[in-house]
Amino acid sequence: MTNDMSKGNPARLIVSFMLPVLAGNIFQQFYNVVDSVIVGQFLGVNALAAVGSTGSVVFLVWGLVTGLTSGFSVILAQQFGSGDKKGLCRYEGASVWLCAVIGILMTAVLMLGLNPILRLMNTPDEIFGETRAYLGVLFAGILITFAYNMLAGMLRALGDSKTPLLFLVIASILNIVLDIVFILYCNTGVAGAAYATLIAQAVSALLCVRHIAKKYEILKISRQDIQCSVSSAKKLLNVGIPMGLQFSITAIGTMIVQAALNGLGPVYIAGFSAAGKIGNIATQPFPSLGVAMATYTGQNMGARRFDRVKKGVSAGFAVCMVCSVITGAAVYLFGPYMMKIFASGDSGQMIEYGVEYLKISAWFYPPLSLIFLYRNTLQGLGDGLVPMLGGVFELAARFGAILVLAEPFGYTGICFSDPAAWVMALIPLVPVYYWRIKKIA
Repeated sequence: MTNDMSKGNPARLIVSFMLPVLAGNIFQQFYNVVDSVIVGQFLGVNALAAVGSTGSVVFLVWGLVTGLTSGFSVILAQQFGSGDKKGLCRYEGASVWLCAVIGILMTAVLMLGLNPILRLMNTPDEIFGETRAYLGVLFAGILITFAYNMLAGMLRALGDSKTPLLFLVIASILNIVLDIVFILYCNTGVAGAAYATLIAQAVSALLCVRHIAKKYEILKISRQDIQCSVSSAKKLLNVGIPMGLQFSITAIGTMIVQAALNGLGPVYIAGFSAAGKIGNIATQPFPSLGVAMATYTGQNMGARRFDRVKKGVSAGFAVCMVCSVITGAAVYLFGPYMMKIFASGDSGQMIEYGVEYLKISAWFYPPLSLIFLYRNTLQGLGDGLVPMLGGVFELAARFGAILVLAEPFGYTGICFSDPAAWVMALIPLVPVYYWRIKKIA
């Protein structure tokens, strides 16, 4: 069922679209946490550190995939909002071609560069083999990741956020079952967690294909639509590449942080990684709102309802403030108890390091939430450059924090790198949004 967001109450539309995305994101993060819990409980701290140390690299790769497909979805949302069915099908066909070609190229480059990447990140020798095994499986399955993200993006471009949620719930349950089977019974080590993730994504993608074929006549494309024209590809890439690079630039910053962290040893890596997963779950309202804002803005941009974009941002700002205060307080108060689910045996130090990061970062959730509000609204307006510039500011802030704070303050200094990045990212986003909206509204 399509959902035209150019009509109706903006706040209600945004929140109703956001909630299924939020539920889906929490499920996605949940099965990521389950990976880590099972690995930590049954394979030990070194195995947990091996999975944890891949976080920034996985974010780099999957962030590029997510950014590209989100950019493509913005164009689809604009075509849907304008009522141009032929244009929608043309860009849908071009998106499929681009995802296939880019996915194959990324797979080849990453598989060849896997060892140099891990050495560049100062991966400790005692976890190098397990880290390589985990990443090798994920990199080999990038086309699966592309397929799921693009297909779910197509549905969301039409205002349908509930169907991707349903399929993600099914995949999440499957992922948990496969984690247990591979790690506990098949003795696959940390690679089993990666196999479980890819299989779950593949199931989600197949369910999306089946649903689109049965329910969405508007997304059925002809042989002519599959022929990717240069003009269609160029327009998609003009939005998708800056969005993908924005994620990747942010990921490079986290890789710098990870490299500094890797020098401290497996216990620090495990604590920081576990805390990061808790923080990711707690802050899921923010990217969920971002997805809603990109679709809402894209559809209204296509319908040329610029006044509604302003109303949507005002509603989104209120949601950001409420969610950031509630989640920040919850993480600060209950972080120590959450950390214990990752622990096995004598893991007191790991818990202590994780709690320290959680208590520092929780104070900075308000600026983090506003990043997604303004960045995704600008992307919905078709502006990919300024959100990418926000990523550059994040990168500079993380690098500066590591350079200035890591040596004198050690692990505590590293913990401040994320908050510094969140504050700095807003510098280009906020003024440019208000400048853009003043020009067009």
